[in-house]
Amino acid sequence: MNLPNYITLLRIVLIPFFINLMIYGYYRSALVVFAVACVTDALDGLIARVTNSITDLGALLDPIADKLLILAAFVTLVLLGMLPVWLVIIVVSRDSILVLGSLVIYFLGHELKARPSIIGKATTVLQLLVVTLSLVLKAFGKEMAGTQVLHWTTAVFTLVSGVQYVVRGTRIVG
Repeated sequence: MNLPNYITLLRIVLIPFFINLMIYGYYRSALVVFAVACVTDALDGLIARVTNSITDLGALLDPIADKLLILAAFVTLVLLGMLPVWLVIIVVSRDSILVLGSLVIYFLGHELKARPSIIGKATTVLQLLVVTLSLVLKAFGKEMAGTQVLHWTTAVFTLVSGVQYVVRGTRIVG
């Protein structure tokens, strides 16, 4: 264990606090917790690269922490009526397929390296932006035109990156 891995674990530990704050309507506090979690996402990787302390554990934990945070946020937001169901279905389905595909690759004895693509990274940024914007609008009682454009853009990127990762996985398995 090293500092970047502890930072990644912090992101995972923040998830139940975020969900609890959302359920009880403390949207501004939930926004702060979510923002801290997002900062840890950037910080752990930066520290690992700068200090040359990239580990196999970190390479495994980081995407798991990302998935858990995004899935928890999307599911909580849809249950609270703050996101469209269709978008959450796309996000949850893609991540479920990726996790299952990764398990298949692993159990077939192939090396499993988490190498995010540019589209995959853009997808993560868009998904985090959707959650952040939803929280900001709810926390401050605002409405904003154009959120559907962000939702559709996120959906397209989510689908395209999902297909890209499935193609990659298929090539690994042969």
